[in-house]
Amino acid sequence: MDQDIIQITSSKMHKALEVLHTDLATIRTGRATPSLVENIVVSVYGGSTKLKVMELATIVAQDNLTLLITPFDNSVINEISKGIQDANTGLSPAVDGQVIRIAIPQLTGERRDQLIHLMKQKLENGRIMIRQIRHEAMAEVKKDDSISEDEESRLEKEVQKLTDESTAKIDEMGKKKEEELLQI
Repeated sequence: MDQDIIQITSSKMHKALEVLHTDLATIRTGRATPSLVENIVVSVYGGSTKLKVMELATIVAQDNLTLLITPFDNSVINEISKGIQDANTGLSPAVDGQVIRIAIPQLTGERRDQLIHLMKQKLENGRIMIRQIRHEAMAEVKKDDSISEDEESRLEKEVQKLTDESTAKIDEMGKKKEEELLQI
């Protein structure tokens, strides 16, 4: 039972870190990466179906400033383009024959500051998720009457160790993302 608490807590923290990592990938760094558009949901086939861009097309970075999107079904090319434009990403897709080209604009200093601020908010949300998971685990440990005081203390230390490791990973993600955002 007591090891279950640690495994469940570890698993939840790992999932929270994955969610944060995915969330941070959506913050553009002035460099073309498929993650900028792959999870955008677009209405296709006359609005009857909603799919992510990555389910509708291949997405490649042609170079540091250009994304190429090649739809699997060319009949939805204009709907994909419109969906990306409507997603408020600041990107301007252009249909070019069989592909959609997206030129990634250079970031201004002011925009970089806004993105760093947004990144810090996302990091704080990640820390809050980790603390919430820790809180739930500690409550679970205290609730279990079959655990001795020594065992309870050991479990609380293990949960705190997992929390500290997860928080350190969040800080590491933040440092890496900030470096990307500050590169020109």
